[in-house]
Amino acid sequence: MAAFVCRLLPAVRAACTGTRGSSRGFCSVTGPCTGTGGSSRGFSRSASRCQLQAEGCGVLAGRTDRFGGVTVNLEESGLSADISEGAFSDILRDSLAQWKAEGKVAVWLRVPIALSRCAAAAAAHGFAFHHAKHDHAVLSLWLGRGESRLPGFATHQVGVAGAVVDESSGKVLVVQDKNKTKNAWKFPGGLSDPGENIGVTAVREVLEETGVRSEFRSLLSVRQQHQHPGAFGMSDMYLICRLSPLSFDIHFCREECERCEWLPLSELAATHHTTPITSRVARLLLHGLRVGFQHVDLTMEQLPAVYSGMFYQLYHRPLPQH
Repeated sequence: MAAFVCRLLPAVRAACTGTRGSSRGFCSVTGPCTGTGGSSRGFSRSASRCQLQAEGCGVLAGRTDRFGGVTVNLEESGLSADISEGAFSDILRDSLAQWKAEGKVAVWLRVPIALSRCAAAAAAHGFAFHHAKHDHAVLSLWLGRGESRLPGFATHQVGVAGAVVDESSGKVLVVQDKNKTKNAWKFPGGLSDPGENIGVTAVREVLEETGVRSEFRSLLSVRQQHQHPGAFGMSDMYLICRLSPLSFDIHFCREECERCEWLPLSELAATHHTTPITSRVARLLLHGLRVGFQHVDLTMEQLPAVYSGMFYQLYHRPLPQH
């Protein structure tokens, strides 16, 4: 029966949107999908339900996560591109009843911009915006007991700097940013791209700003700052990595940097023409030169994640070798 409905539905839609005479002739026929005779609007709404039933269930199709929530992508749901807000509201109401009966604790609804009218219908059922990207918005609804335990959207930006240390000379690569009110010495760096490891960010930013090639050695420090003015009031994570130079000639970007030099670490640690975090890390690097970087480095190891086929990077002090 489901297969028959799938084959019949395109013909039904064609008949209802064809010539005026054929539209009247077809839509005046009463049947299980029409409710009352002569109502093409009623048929259209019921046809959307029939389409979902033809796909194997009477609710919106979704993926259940390990926490008991269900994610529905309307772009993949088979809904008609011109579905009305009222028709979608009816479908969503039936879907919510089913999910509640199944004990689902939350619903994530991904709404493409072309179906943005469905967001208004979802809001009437208690959904709220969770986040949005360039071509879609995600709404959420907590169905579990008590207050919502759904996580908020990402609220942090990640900045990464690279301290390129020449261990043979005791010098480090530093820059002064252009168009700053205070041109203080700092390590070259910038924002990490989505999906980019912090070591890759540090190496890339150093090359882009200074022209010096380098390789990642370790993580040195992490700064956490909330309500950052340069991050739209969000929280900011700023990580400084230790890098080793693969080249030494400077060809710095004059659009971003005012100056770029190899500066002795002892001078950087003592000068007032730097930022507090740069001065602190310079002292940490001097300590590493004296006693060995194994005493200051947080090295990286890639390990398999609990999610099949995925990996993560773990940073910690080296473990003693047995």
